[in-house]
Amino acid sequence: MQDQNEYLTYLVETYGDMVYRLAMARVRNPHDAQDIVQQVFLKLVSNIEKLESEEHVKAWLIKVTTNEGKSLFSTAWRRHTASLEETAEVEDISAPPQEIEETNDILKAVYCLPEKYRVVVHLFYYHDLSTEEIAKILGRSNHTVRSQLSRAREKMRKDLKGVFEDV
Repeated sequence: MQDQNEYLTYLVETYGDMVYRLAMARVRNPHDAQDIVQQVFLKLVSNIEKLESEEHVKAWLIKVTTNEGKSLFSTAWRRHTASLEETAEVEDISAPPQEIEETNDILKAVYCLPEKYRVVVHLFYYHDLSTEEIAKILGRSNHTVRSQLSRAREKMRKDLKGVFEDV
């Protein structure tokens, strides 16, 4: 039992930040992201014996994190409520979270992407996954992932045009 606890501690320390960043990319709210992280690691405790290798654990964590993010938005409670940020009168409700420093224009541009593009960009650039791996994890075709990645790059290119001269 001690070995399993040590292994779970190791997995939380190793992959906790990755799971949180992916959850943030999905939901753009630190409180919801923390809830997702908790749910993911609770599910990991229940399924740890089924996971064969550390690569399998990483892929499983990514898949469960994206599914938990999807599940969060599909609940009846979520469909009929709005956060204070969503109801406040602000210029741009799609603005990235305040935790992102204003100097990090690229990260802000990623957070401003629609969710389906944001997750693909996050997995491709921040986790170095291939489009085939992303397609498998998200349950999409490889063509769809490549198309979403291309559209995300084009949108970011337009959004960052004034920031970087060579873009």
